[in-house]
Amino acid sequence: ELQLVEAGGGLVQHGHSLRFTCAASGFTSSGVWLHWSRQAPGMGLEWVSSFYTGDGNTASAASVKGRFTTTRDVTKNMMYLQMNNLKSEDTALYYCAKIARMPPLTPSMLMGVWGQGTQVTVSP
Repeated sequence: ELQLVEAGGGLVQHGHSLRFTCAASGFTSSGVWLHWSRQAPGMGLEWVSSFYTGDGNTASAASVKGRFTTTRDVTKNMMYLQMNNLKSEDTALYYCAKIARMPPLTPSMLMGVWGQGTQVTVSP
C-alpha cells in the first residue's frame, strides 16, 4: 500500500526558512513523479514543485521559483521541500502526492496518493 506522510510545518517569520519532509513508503517503481501542492484558506489547490525520482528532474511554479527547492534522500525514502525567504502568500496547507503526471499540475490532475498535509504559517 502506498503511503505519504508530511511533517515539519509550523509557524515561521517572514523572510525565514523552513524545511519539511514527505516520507514515502510502499512504492513499487523507482521512477515516479512526486509533487508538492498547497491550499491557502478559501483557495483551491496550487501546484508548487515536483521531483522525478527516475532522473532527479525538478520543476517549480513561478511563484516559488528561486525560493523553494525539492530534493530526495533515496536511502530514507524521504522527499524534502526547502522553503527560503518565506512570504505571507506562502501560508497554506502543504501536501505531497504521487501523481503519474508531468508538471506543471493543473487542478484536474488529482488522481494519486496524497499525504495528510502539513500547515505552514508565515507571520509578519
